[in-house]
Amino acid sequence: MFVSYRNARGFTLIELMIVVAIIGIIAAIAYPSYKSQVEKTRRTTAQGELMELAQWMERRHTKSFDYRESDGSAPTLPFTKSPREGSATFYNLSFSGNVTQNAYLLQAVPTGAQSGDRCGTLTLSSTGARGAGASDCW
Repeated sequence: MFVSYRNARGFTLIELMIVVAIIGIIAAIAYPSYKSQVEKTRRTTAQGELMELAQWMERRHTKSFDYRESDGSAPTLPFTKSPREGSATFYNLSFSGNVTQNAYLLQAVPTGAQSGDRCGTLTLSSTGARGAGASDCW
């Protein structure tokens, strides 16, 4: 019995290797972009939560004309991680330094999978001043 390869159908090994190489190149370009967008989304969530904590502090100040507790200590924040829901924590939220009668500084410190973020610690003060490790992070 004689088998003819002229009528055989399918892909050659070279064709398959070219497809694998193309997929590898596309993945190498797409993954860093994807990772950057995920970090940006997490950062934006933390920024929103810092702003929510700042609003909470302003409501406290409106009631008592003091950001501190009646004994002079810093108030206990209603939440201290970002995101608030879920088991993963990407930012720890807290005060940076002392809370005074007329001033505070909130901070979001990256942790876990977000710890390599180029923006580093995000800050928001009682005057609305925003800070980060890079100028384009807010």
